[in-house]
Amino acid sequence: MEPLVAATVLASAVLHPLWYALVKRDPDPDGAFMAVNGGIAVLALIHGLVLGVDFLAAFALWPLMLLSCVGQLAYGYAVVLVLKRADLSAYYPIIRSAPLALVAIGFFFFGERYSLALLAGIGLVLAGAFALQFKPGARLLSDPVALLFSVVALIGSALYAIADSRMVQTIHPTAMLVWVQAATVPLLGLMFAHGRSDWRSRIFPVAAWNLAKLRYALICTLAYISYYLILLAYSLGGNVAAVNAVRQIAIPVSVFIGGMWLLEGSMGRRLAASLILAAGVVIIVVFR
Repeated sequence: MEPLVAATVLASAVLHPLWYALVKRDPDPDGAFMAVNGGIAVLALIHGLVLGVDFLAAFALWPLMLLSCVGQLAYGYAVVLVLKRADLSAYYPIIRSAPLALVAIGFFFFGERYSLALLAGIGLVLAGAFALQFKPGARLLSDPVALLFSVVALIGSALYAIADSRMVQTIHPTAMLVWVQAATVPLLGLMFAHGRSDWRSRIFPVAAWNLAKLRYALICTLAYISYYLILLAYSLGGNVAAVNAVRQIAIPVSVFIGGMWLLEGSMGRRLAASLILAAGVVIIVVFR
């Protein structure tokens, strides 16, 4: 991997769990996540206008945009549900293990076969994932719903990673971000608004957004920079699997944030488990 590509991925990986933590701490994670998607679209529009980007060029790649939207919706809905019911440091590593999904897609849909070393990497990922959930005196699968939606988020992130990496080979990243992120906001609103009497008939939590303009501006800025840097890495020629492997540095960062800022327990054990999981993901990508 080229040094510039590696540097952009590492910078993105450090920023990513920061805005995750801000969403988790928000009084309304549903509204906060919608604000992130909408904010990314707005910042991409401003960025693209400054650069003179042709936004309409993205429609030539509409099947990939549709795939990215589906992945984003599955990812976004599942992530918010997990953040509201579980510890960030326990489930963030599972959510971000997209290379595992990429290997599974290759095996089941493209007939790829893998070496024993790669299977060992898969074993490390699974061992790390289960170790992250284990609590003394508790069942191993103490929250199967959180685990299920973590896997849904993992698969969703793999789908949009594949679509995004291909789109930015042809169009500027901001052209893709404007349309995909803007499309997900009302759809997520419809998904989140179910059972939310405080949203009434509206699908946009405008009142909540107005109460926290500066906080949401910070979250959106961190999220945009993190996402844009990954797209930049793809456009510079970074392989989607390799890029997602380097991103695993975000896993121990998320555990550190969860323990030191969110005061989640068992930090030492979770950090060790997350490092095992990250090592497994790297092995998967190297021997893919």
